[in-house]
Amino acid sequence: MSETELIERARTGDADAFGELVERHRVAVYRAARAALRSADEAEDVAQEAFVAAYRKLDQFRGEASFRTWLLAITWNFARTRRRTSWLRLQRFTSSDERQVAEPPSPVESSEDALIQADLREQARRMVMMLPAKFRDVLLLAASGDHTLEEIGGILGIPTGTVKWRLSEGRHQLKARLARVGIGHE
Repeated sequence: MSETELIERARTGDADAFGELVERHRVAVYRAARAALRSADEAEDVAQEAFVAAYRKLDQFRGEASFRTWLLAITWNFARTRRRTSWLRLQRFTSSDERQVAEPPSPVESSEDALIQADLREQARRMVMMLPAKFRDVLLLAASGDHTLEEIGGILGIPTGTVKWRLSEGRHQLKARLARVGIGHE
């Protein structure tokens, strides 16, 4: 069944049709939330909230963007709101949770090297979070590898050209910040 048919059936109250839409987009929704929040539990919560909101707002979907882009925009907005609501959540987002971010050291890498690399990753992550939101959000979505530039524009409600500029400028600002603390080269 086509997505358009599923949407129309879901609008009439067909829970199975909406369930199929959820199944088709659940991975993309979760990844978008995870890119914004970095916490698996919070990403799951946001994904659920986004699907509930999408179901309630299904009559507002006009088809100007793809259903996926519309759904990811809802998800991203929920994730941004959650990210802003609490300093504790922001701390969780920027803290190093070894289960989520540390990569196992290679067999030839010493424990000291592994600690240094983990520290460098944490410093870089903190620098990303210090960027202005307009650059940070584009960088996080692009870094997830799950979205085209056009989709990122749809999610954030900005033109693709603006996405490209913000991505370039965000990378430039991040490189400069990292260079100031001795990570990488400017």
